[in-house]
Amino acid sequence: MSSRQVQQIVTAHRQLEGAGFEVRRPLPSMGGVDTDPFLLLDEMGPVDYGPGEATGAPDHPHRGFETVSYLLQGRWVHEDSMGHSGFLGPGDVQWMTAGSGVVHSEMPAEDLRREGGRFHGFQIWVNLPARDKMMAPRYQEIPREQIPTANSEDGLARVQVIAGEALGVQAVIETRTPVVLQHWLLKPGAQIEQPVAPDHRAYLYVFSGALAVGPEGVEVRDGQMAVMGSGEGILLSTRGSGPSEALLLAGVPLGEPVARYGPFVMNTEEEIRQAMWDYQTGQMGRIQR
Repeated sequence: MSSRQVQQIVTAHRQLEGAGFEVRRPLPSMGGVDTDPFLLLDEMGPVDYGPGEATGAPDHPHRGFETVSYLLQGRWVHEDSMGHSGFLGPGDVQWMTAGSGVVHSEMPAEDLRREGGRFHGFQIWVNLPARDKMMAPRYQEIPREQIPTANSEDGLARVQVIAGEALGVQAVIETRTPVVLQHWLLKPGAQIEQPVAPDHRAYLYVFSGALAVGPEGVEVRDGQMAVMGSGEGILLSTRGSGPSEALLLAGVPLGEPVARYGPFVMNTEEEIRQAMWDYQTGQMGRIQR
């Protein structure tokens, strides 16, 4: 297996989103790295909220892509203009295909807002191919106990497979384009080489500790994303005396034009104008409360 080398390291920048919560954002990067088919990766927290401090993302539209919400700590309540609502807790995943358009709300659960507490999670945006941009919206909500998990033979590496396959287990989520999304936890002394199909672009975001990545052992630290080169696998090993955690993202590039304006991602500027009009005139609906 030919191991992919680290081509570039991107350090996440911080910014405010939604009603004022801070995120670490490695992509899109300030340097303009092409991450097709991924549009965005936000790390929310970890943050310790006091009573009344927790904020979220009130009613907002999406069209033309998929949003993946993955919580590690805290509880989130979501609602949308199609009448869906529910909770996400630690380890849960929501894979929302916005398609032709939906108005969505993602807020801390009432107990978190009232009492405070720790919150940590991720949101990833995955672009849809042109043929799927106007498909009917849909949800895949997978609780923690249904997310496939596997351990290396020596017990030093563990992976939660949200999309793709690792250590002999296959994800249960269906994706519209071939993508990999995996949460890796490596204890001190761990070394693993994860196969990644040659036609996938691959990225590794470290959010705890540090990892040596690739055949040259390039150090990637907390808050950094490694942009990987071509090859058939990614070699990971721990760096330091503590455990490390990372998200592995990989996907087949769509290679299509991208027109983007806030929560709308289409192929042409005309499609963006139509999306804005449809939202403003209520054609994406409103959340009924």
